[in-house]
Amino acid sequence: MTANLYTCAGSTHLPPKFALAAGLFMLSIAAHAGPHIEQWTASTGARVQFVESRALPLVDIQIDFTAGSAVEPGDKTGLAALTRGLLDAGAGTMDEQAISDRTADIGAQIGGSTDNDRSNLSIRSLSSATELDAAVDLAATLLSAPTFPQAVLDRERERAIAGLREALTKPDRLASRRFNEIVYSGHPYGRNTTADTLASITREDLVTFHRDYYAASHASVSIVGDIDRADAERIAVRLTSQLPQGVDLPHLTAPALPTAQTVHIPHPSAQAHILIGQPGMAREDADYFPLLVGNYLLGGGGFVSRLTREVREKRGFAYSVYSYFAPQKVAGPFEIGLQTRGSQSAEALKVVNDTLAAFIAEGPSMRELQAAKDNLVNGFGLRLDSNRKILDYVAMIGFYRLPLDWLDRYPQAVAAVTVDQVRDAFARRISPAHMVTVIAGGDGDAGATADPTEPAR
Repeated sequence: MTANLYTCAGSTHLPPKFALAAGLFMLSIAAHAGPHIEQWTASTGARVQFVESRALPLVDIQIDFTAGSAVEPGDKTGLAALTRGLLDAGAGTMDEQAISDRTADIGAQIGGSTDNDRSNLSIRSLSSATELDAAVDLAATLLSAPTFPQAVLDRERERAIAGLREALTKPDRLASRRFNEIVYSGHPYGRNTTADTLASITREDLVTFHRDYYAASHASVSIVGDIDRADAERIAVRLTSQLPQGVDLPHLTAPALPTAQTVHIPHPSAQAHILIGQPGMAREDADYFPLLVGNYLLGGGGFVSRLTREVREKRGFAYSVYSYFAPQKVAGPFEIGLQTRGSQSAEALKVVNDTLAAFIAEGPSMRELQAAKDNLVNGFGLRLDSNRKILDYVAMIGFYRLPLDWLDRYPQAVAAVTVDQVRDAFARRISPAHMVTVIAGGDGDAGATADPTEPAR
């Protein structure tokens, strides 16, 4: 009955204690309404999202481009990250040092990142006209006129290769790369950067990638802070008016589901690093909220999750075990991960698989479900308690073209999830027939078996 508290809150037939709980739950939901997001298309063709926030004299801006690793050539993996990383290595008439000095002089913070889907540049500035105008002008120059100096490219490419070689000595990185390759075999999400692909990247590759993908028509500009709509409109145009024309974006297909398999990567570590999973869900997915709530109960809720209870608390196989969905433009991964001694990896893996199978078959209990929903709804306000956090969500909504009321609907959508919806979503979307298991290391643990998928005898 508690699963229907939200939908039945107006009923006069609920027992008093349930009616009170329902009323309090609805008040909690109402208290966590999201910020008001305004959206428009700038004269340059860029999409713009704006939230006016007068609490602090600051403005946070993020410009996202469909320029992630999924659009880079297959033999040039690492190109998207290098292009993004060298935006502030030289631009216009400024070299790397001049850009650093200018950033410090105006008191701005400039950063950014790259993932499968997008690359972005972020700016934080005081909202006073002098400082904000200077920060926006600097960012506009970085975006529209990067020079990609050869000497800096050579340095950063060698640094990336050295970092990659070091990472490939670690079992956790070996596991994550192999997991990625198998789960997304033949798909752009499954490409891994190598020393050879990095070494092959030229300055002309950076120039071409920037020209093709750092275009206003591919841009989503998100602005949160102490300015009004007119100022936001001017900022969006200033940031995108000098960007290149760009090319038509390639179509990104959904990944095929892999065939279930288990792979062991030898490594002399005592700890076995285990990853289990398959393609999960896209950012805009009909099953988003049932899978979100269900995963909180399975392995996303820390000490209250079933995986933690079964793997850590009951058996002591691992200090930490988790599961998550990582929504992307097309199905991002569903992943379960843990570390355990090599000699007990087979037993730990069996417990994980049994726990997952039971959850898929039975779904959560009513009590578990209500506790998960209470936690997700009541903790929702902490996700929006700073301009930076608000910007992260607004940028996500803008880039993935989600409804502007997505944050408003989040608490209600969580509260409306039922046991049947969770069970149905997991049964349809997570299948042992497509589950990939990668085990890296554990060979250095005394008593470890040659094949960690077989129990020690």
